[in-house]
Amino acid sequence: MFDIGFSEMIVIAIVALVVIGPERLPRVARTAGLLLGRLQRYVSDVKSDINREIQLDELKKLQSEIRDSARSVEQSLTSGVQEVRQTAQSVTESLTPTPAAVPAQPASPGDAQAPAAAPPVVVPAEQPKSTP
Repeated sequence: MFDIGFSEMIVIAIVALVVIGPERLPRVARTAGLLLGRLQRYVSDVKSDINREIQLDELKKLQSEIRDSARSVEQSLTSGVQEVRQTAQSVTESLTPTPAAVPAQPASPGDAQAPAAAPPVVVPAEQPKSTP
């Protein structure tokens, strides 16, 4: 955390023993240990909160990108469907006969010439073969 080597820790311990004294040193060391533990937990909590916020921001960006792409797909599909409908409508209009193209119906059934009927086709039935 602070890049303190073993020799530096020995020097700090000797100075603390001289300054604080041997009677209060264990209590001060215990208190310092507790404070360092709390500090480490606090730092880890802050790190995890920051990581959660970063992940939340990334998820929000991803969500907005997906929404944008879904909107663009929806718009392209809507325009495609409209084009298909317009094409179908124009094809339907072009296939619908106009009144000038419809042949005139005869006034009575006798006025029209009936097409000549083809003679019926007779298919001979198969005769069973006799076995000798």
